[in-house]
Amino acid sequence: MNHQIIDIGVNLMHRSFHPDREQVVMRAEANGVWPLVITGTSLRNSVEAAHYAGKAPRKLYSTAGIHPHDAKNCNRETLTKLKELAVLPQVVAIGECGLDYNRDFSPRDVQRKWFTEQVNLSVELNMPLFLHEREAFSDFAAILKEFDIKKAVVHCFTGSENELKSYLEMDLYIGITGWICDERRGKHLRELVKLIPLDRLMIETDAPFLTPRDLPVKPSDGRNESAFLPRILQTVAACIGKSPDDLAQATTNTAKRFFGIGLE
Repeated sequence: MNHQIIDIGVNLMHRSFHPDREQVVMRAEANGVWPLVITGTSLRNSVEAAHYAGKAPRKLYSTAGIHPHDAKNCNRETLTKLKELAVLPQVVAIGECGLDYNRDFSPRDVQRKWFTEQVNLSVELNMPLFLHEREAFSDFAAILKEFDIKKAVVHCFTGSENELKSYLEMDLYIGITGWICDERRGKHLRELVKLIPLDRLMIETDAPFLTPRDLPVKPSDGRNESAFLPRILQTVAACIGKSPDDLAQATTNTAKRFFGIGLE
């Protein structure tokens, strides 16, 4: 593969990366995966991600947001701090934010409140949104439709055909992970990915989670990392009948435009 690919979602500040974070970044680049967009999921995590990304301009970027699991810990000051992070050059999106009715780690009304606040913040700052939705489609879509959103990506899409079509009608972007490499639970995604226009499609690892099941050599600790993104690219390319090179170029260009990175 001759083209770089961008990992739009990696949880690089996760504790499983503490021992070898620098090596993980280097292995990614050695496999043509750069820049990496580090996902912020809580205030503390977003601060750490921004700090780490700031040490490697143009190789690392980050998002700043509160995952629905962590919404119960939000207050007014949280939003103020997110706003401060958002002005940093390495911070390229608001999120990961959204709704998760699968686990309900935060009460649903609290999730809705702080999701709405973060969508509003992204509109105010004219920044892209990095979104999480699980078993909460109708409330999630209803909140998004209240705002004039320019750019938003539904990260780690695993939903239904109707949900995908609704997201595309709303002009949302779609992030596909190693879920598609799972011949059991990712089977429906292999068909649905054909419906996503190339200028709306991006790829991500969501590492250390969702390690592609079809890796030729599986990591002994089971941990996913950005260096495995080419496997996801190859699987998606096979599903949609494109060459990996063409898909790499298309998804990279889409990610660059979406986040406003690597365009200089």
